[in-house]
Amino acid sequence: MRNKSILRLLSGFLSAGLLFMSCSHHVSSHGSAAVSKKGTVAVNSPPCIIYRTRSDYSMYVPVTLSADKSKIVSYPDIKDIYYNGKLSLPTFLANGFLLDNRGIGLQVAFLEYTYEEYSKLSSTPPATDLMSLLMDKDPLIEMYQCGRRSQYTDIEHELNVLITSGKLNTCKKLK
Repeated sequence: MRNKSILRLLSGFLSAGLLFMSCSHHVSSHGSAAVSKKGTVAVNSPPCIIYRTRSDYSMYVPVTLSADKSKIVSYPDIKDIYYNGKLSLPTFLANGFLLDNRGIGLQVAFLEYTYEEYSKLSSTPPATDLMSLLMDKDPLIEMYQCGRRSQYTDIEHELNVLITSGKLNTCKKLK
């Protein structure tokens, strides 16, 4: 009888310890949140990337090429081409600029697949198969990083004002 009491007691301490540990919160400076000196948590959001391309690739799936453009190093799974429940098509802005909703970078290229076609594939093709479906290995005319998406309250309007007022020099020019 005494052994059962000890086991219940140990089991209770173990449960309480596990509960306590599961409620702790770890914030990493490398993660998506950081603690300021005032003790508030600031959540980092994705960078705000705007760009223009040589042709209209807005409907086509972007991939990332190696520096020498000889292979695809990153591309989305068929389930990963959504943003807030919709296909992650870029947002049209003033003067032919697009707001990235996918996560592209300087090594972007576009597949012959539209977002719609890609989303309906039964499985994600291997990168080696996708290489033959590239439309343009150097599609960018220019690209800017305009801070973080979270700094905007009406991102489309605010970026259009930035573009049309000639103040793109306040953004970091990537290309």
